[in-house]
Amino acid sequence: MLLHEKIKENIKESMKAGDKVRLEVMRGLVTAFTNELVATSRTPQEFLTDEEVMVVINRGAKQRKDSIEQFTKGKRIDLVEVEEAQLKILEEFLPKLMEKSEVEVFVKEKYESFEKKDNKGMFMGSIMKELKGKADGSLVKELVDQIFI
Repeated sequence: MLLHEKIKENIKESMKAGDKVRLEVMRGLVTAFTNELVATSRTPQEFLTDEEVMVVINRGAKQRKDSIEQFTKGKRIDLVEVEEAQLKILEEFLPKLMEKSEVEVFVKEKYESFEKKDNKGMFMGSIMKELKGKADGSLVKELVDQIFI
């Protein structure tokens, strides 16, 4: 069963359980899947591949993280709590990302074997290609920036 189908089934379970937050997130995902299908010239009745579903879920998680950051700056703790609850549900469907210490070790090892020590852009590109979907991009950028200071 495709992840897209599992998420649609999760809507029914959320309704039965009366879990309003999960229901809202699942409905939002299904809407985002439909938008993605239409954007790629397919019909809304089709299903996304698991890889496409992960891209959409990642996009939603990134939006939640950005919202949390903005709401925190605006001292809107009530909205931060809502976004964090939604993010927690989205993260259930995402693969576990590498810990900061693991990313640090990986970046340092790659830098030591990297030939063009003055080309930050090329280094960042090669790292991101290897860590795509495995590590938080903003964390990787932060660590690379520290190396190239």
